[in-house]
Amino acid sequence: MTARAPMSRIIFINRFFYPDHSATSQILSDLAFALARDGADVHVLTSRQIYDQPEAMLDPEEVVDGVRIHRLSATRYGRSSLLGRAFDYLSFYAAIARRLSRLADRGDIIVAKTDPPLTSVPAGILARRRGAHLVNWLQDVYPEIAIELGVPVISGPFGRLLMNPRNRSLQSANVNVVLGSGMAGRLRACGVAANRIQVIPNWTDDHVVVPVPLDDNPFRKTWGLEGKFVVGYSGNLGRAHEFETVLAAADALRDAPHIVFVCIGGGKQFQALARRVGEQRLEGAFRFLPYQSRDNLKYSLGVADVHWISMLPALEGLIFPSKLYGIAASGRPVIALTGSRGEIADLVLTHGCGCIVEPGDGAGLAQAIRRLAGDPSLCRAMGKQARAMLDMHFRRELAFERWRKLLDAVAPGWR
Repeated sequence: MTARAPMSRIIFINRFFYPDHSATSQILSDLAFALARDGADVHVLTSRQIYDQPEAMLDPEEVVDGVRIHRLSATRYGRSSLLGRAFDYLSFYAAIARRLSRLADRGDIIVAKTDPPLTSVPAGILARRRGAHLVNWLQDVYPEIAIELGVPVISGPFGRLLMNPRNRSLQSANVNVVLGSGMAGRLRACGVAANRIQVIPNWTDDHVVVPVPLDDNPFRKTWGLEGKFVVGYSGNLGRAHEFETVLAAADALRDAPHIVFVCIGGGKQFQALARRVGEQRLEGAFRFLPYQSRDNLKYSLGVADVHWISMLPALEGLIFPSKLYGIAASGRPVIALTGSRGEIADLVLTHGCGCIVEPGDGAGLAQAIRRLAGDPSLCRAMGKQARAMLDMHFRRELAFERWRKLLDAVAPGWR
C-alpha cells in the first residue's frame, strides 16, 4: 500500500485571533475553525494581545477547536505614536520570521493577512526559503491607504518606497485574495497578474445574525428607544470614515426629536464624533455604546431601523466596509456615505437595499432619513432586500466553499 503524503499545514498570520473580537480576527477565526472541522492541520501565528485590551497577555501556545495557536511576543508601544507603532510592527515581523523558519515546511500553505501591514513581505521571503505556498489575504491595500489619509512619513517618498517590496510579494504569491472587484483592480495596477487574484468577500455569521422584529428586540426597551426611529452605526469608526455629514444631518433634524443616532463600537473617530456632538449640543440626538458581544449582535444590529456606513471616496478599492454584511444579515437597510460611482454604491442600488449619499451632503442625508422615517413600509422592504442580497451572494458558507476550492488549487494535500 502506498503511504499517504504528509498533509500540508495551513498557517495563518494575523496580529489578532480568537478570543479577540475585532473584525479581522472574527473573520479569520471563523475560517480557521471551519477548516479545522474539515480535518485540516491549521496553525495561526498571532500576538498575545486583544485589540481593545492592551494589557492582555494571552497564553503563548493553545489549541482551540482543533486550531493550534502560536501567540508571538512583540513590543507593545501601542497606536498612540507612529514611531511606537513602527517598533511594534517590526518586532512582530521578526517574530513571524523566527517562527515560520521553524514551523513552515515544503508544501505548506502560508496565508498572510494585512495586520500588521506588509506582512506579505516577510511571509513571502520565508515561504520561498521553506518551499511553502503563499496566499495573501488583503483586508486593505497599504501603503496606499496611508498615503491617501496623509499619514506622516508614509505619505511621502518613504511610503512610495515601501510599494516595491510589497508589490514583489504580491506578484510572486500563488494567489492574492481580495474583498471586491475594486481591490482586484488596484492589484492589477500594481503589476499583479489577473490569474493571481481572486475575489472572496468577507462575511458575517448569518445563522446567528438574523432579522429581529423591532417589537421583539429587548435592546429597544433597555436603551430607551421605544417610539424612536433609530439610525444606527456599528463597529470601528476610524480614519477611513467620515462623520461630518452625519453631524450636519443631525443638526438639520433638530425638529424631529423622534430620530436618534445610536453609535455602537469604538475607534479613533468614535471619540471625536462624541466630542463634536457635545460641542454642537446634539446630545439628545445621539447615544454612544460600547462594542456588544457576538451573542448579542443580532439585537445590537437589529435595534436600528436603518444603518449608516461611511467610506471616503478616495479609498475605493483600498478597503471595503464589511460591516455591510452584518447590517444585511439583520434585515436592515443602509445609507452609504460614499461615492455614487463606487462598488458599494453599485451593490446597494443594484439590490435596492438602501440609498447613497455623497460625503458632505448633510441635507441629502437628512432628507433620506426623513423619507425612511416617514415610510416604515419602504424601510422594511429595503431591509428584506438587504437580507435577500446576503442570502443570494454573501452567505458565510459560500465564502468558506470558495476558500476550500482556492486551497485545493494551491495544494490539494491540505485535507
